[in-house]
Amino acid sequence: MTRLKYILIFALCSLFLIPGKAQVLYEISGRSVKQKSYILATNRLVNMQFLDTIPNVFKCFSKCHKVVTEFAMQDYEAIAALRQAAVLPDSVKLSNFYSETEYEYIDNTLRINLGMGLDKLCRMKPSYLTEMFRTELMKQWLQYDEQHSMESFFESVASERGIPVVGLDNIGETMYMLFDREPFYWQCRELLKVIEYPENEVKQERAIRDMYRNGRLSDIAYQVEGPNNKTSISYSDYKVYCQRNRQWVKRLQPLLAQGGCFITLNAIYLGGDEGLLEQLRSAGYRVRPVNRLLKINKDKV
Repeated sequence: MTRLKYILIFALCSLFLIPGKAQVLYEISGRSVKQKSYILATNRLVNMQFLDTIPNVFKCFSKCHKVVTEFAMQDYEAIAALRQAAVLPDSVKLSNFYSETEYEYIDNTLRINLGMGLDKLCRMKPSYLTEMFRTELMKQWLQYDEQHSMESFFESVASERGIPVVGLDNIGETMYMLFDREPFYWQCRELLKVIEYPENEVKQERAIRDMYRNGRLSDIAYQVEGPNNKTSISYSDYKVYCQRNRQWVKRLQPLLAQGGCFITLNAIYLGGDEGLLEQLRSAGYRVRPVNRLLKINKDKV
């Protein structure tokens, strides 16, 4: 009888408590911080309307006085520098790294999908071409809309309101991550692989997007670092991200000490045993979901 009583009490209590829909918003406290900060996982393939389904996200944003992101894209001089960094040195010719058949295949595929062939794009680094092609795949197959993506929403709002935007990477580090992280030969091979097997990229990005929508950040990490991942973002890339996470924790410490930071980062960096969330916990911070349990109106039960 006693056991039944506790079961009934638990069942009644559960009517007034529901788990958050998507655990992608976390609060950071501990280590004697003056004010809580928040970290939001993002996914560029998800429309900004998804933000309306994340309880308390705008409330948390309103409490903060700076936005922290991977790279401050509102810095137009830095963006111009990135575009210049995507150009090959005059001494390097892309055609020297492919057979005639491979080069023609890449040229035709880019021409069909991007409206430009290698006659115009051959001066760009392979990593840049890979990302251009992947982005077009996302637009064609996963309805990616850059203008309405949630990824840079809060950064844009902060810029409009005069709220400081802080990048965790400087321009040199960003250029390295985008264009020079892999040896040039492997960049060339990766471009060819993505063009030969575009379905792998689409399948991977679709899986990550769906995991994100369900707040499964750790599953995203395991999807990327798993042995079956044959895409352009794979195990070696994930290990680079984890190494960078350790550097980010150090850079975040003075910002978190001040408090009031709203941190927005791609979900791929956050989950898993070596993700940024776990590394912040290892550094002594208390990191937990904002929407652990949500109270709902009793009249609506």
